[in-house]
Amino acid sequence: MRREGERVGSPRVDGRGGVAGLPPPCGAQRQRDDRLEGQHPPSVGLPVVSEQSTARGETTGRFPLAALLVLALAIFVNISIEMLPMGLVLPMSRDLGVSESAIGLLVSVFAFTVVLSSTPLIRLTRRLPRHRLVIGVLLVFAAATAAGAVVPSYEWVVATRIVGGLAHGVFWTVVGAYAAYLVPKEQIGRAVAITSAGGSLAFVLGLPLSTLLGQAVGWRASFAVLGVACLVAAFAVWRVLPAVDHLADVATTETGSIAVPVADPDKSVRGIVVAVVSTTLAMTGQYAFYTFIAPFLVQHAGLPEAWLSPALLAYGLMGALAIVALTLWLGRRALAGAVLCMVLMLATMLVLVLSTALPLTIAAVLVWGLAMGALPPLLQTRVLHASTERLLQPAMAWYTTGFNTGIGGGALLGAIVYDAAGPGALPWVLFAAVAISLVLIGFTTHRRSLAA
Repeated sequence: MRREGERVGSPRVDGRGGVAGLPPPCGAQRQRDDRLEGQHPPSVGLPVVSEQSTARGETTGRFPLAALLVLALAIFVNISIEMLPMGLVLPMSRDLGVSESAIGLLVSVFAFTVVLSSTPLIRLTRRLPRHRLVIGVLLVFAAATAAGAVVPSYEWVVATRIVGGLAHGVFWTVVGAYAAYLVPKEQIGRAVAITSAGGSLAFVLGLPLSTLLGQAVGWRASFAVLGVACLVAAFAVWRVLPAVDHLADVATTETGSIAVPVADPDKSVRGIVVAVVSTTLAMTGQYAFYTFIAPFLVQHAGLPEAWLSPALLAYGLMGALAIVALTLWLGRRALAGAVLCMVLMLATMLVLVLSTALPLTIAAVLVWGLAMGALPPLLQTRVLHASTERLLQPAMAWYTTGFNTGIGGGALLGAIVYDAAGPGALPWVLFAAVAISLVLIGFTTHRRSLAA
């Protein structure tokens, strides 16, 4: 039996849905857990596709809802931890004796660690079983988060965020591509919508509840609870998520892969680059503003601090509604959906800049949450659709790098603008970034239509 990760190039599929030259896959066997994962392959002959693992596009005829929900749970916990300082800016700054912008920079430290480490780490771990790798990075993430609850100073909190960022970079690169191995290409949009629901729920439940907990009993309790939640996610991955036959980026006798020529990858690379750059720009603007959403709403818009957690909850609920829209319509029209979301974000930023009425400000924040809830999974779907099989893992590494460059750069830019001009100037940063991203998408789409 072949170890996970060993693969025979691009198998030829026969008319019955099986792989030519190999026995047809057995649905019952595919549904078994990966208890046999890690056994050694036969010493001679061609490797056989594992009954416990799945290559991209191969399915058992059943939509893998349970596996996708476990991925959503893991994403929920990870995003909640990544965004944790945003809702705790005020209590953390008071307790640690640092400025509010310094707490915002914890998001930048985390994100830039992801940017610098994700590509080299994913190359170092490319032959490791994806299933075990996800469990391992979740355990590291849990330890780093729990440590954040007990460290004595701001500098030690920074250190825990660096360790968490190292784990998160590997996690997101692997998990971002995992759904593509569980479903056929035409179902990628639906699968990504389900897994992305975990990210939306992080805004719906994770961020508001951790904010509420931090206000009630201290910010350290929020870190401790999410550290335990990360352990629960690791256990769920171990029990439920199936192993996958991930693609090796090089063919060696060690992996058992066979090199296959790839038809001119230029178009695929161009599509990936446009999606990644658009993502980077949009996330830069988003996190320049959202990192400091608490002081914006409390100090600039006049929202009572006790209402902050309900306001963030409402923002997240709108993101959850966006995920429902993704599964019904937008997921099948990723480009149109992304453009619509960006236009809505531009409109809401204008309202936030011009409005002096708190109810209108809250309404604009809710529409912003709706648009932002849908945008990242739509951009991720664009990356997956643009990728060839050979470029799938590198594409997700680039996407992760771009996304976290936006998070880190945005939080840093937001801290600079916040210190220089106050929270009222932050909506303009998001407006400018999304406008540039929209122009880029429009320009490349126009060029493609002319070429056709």
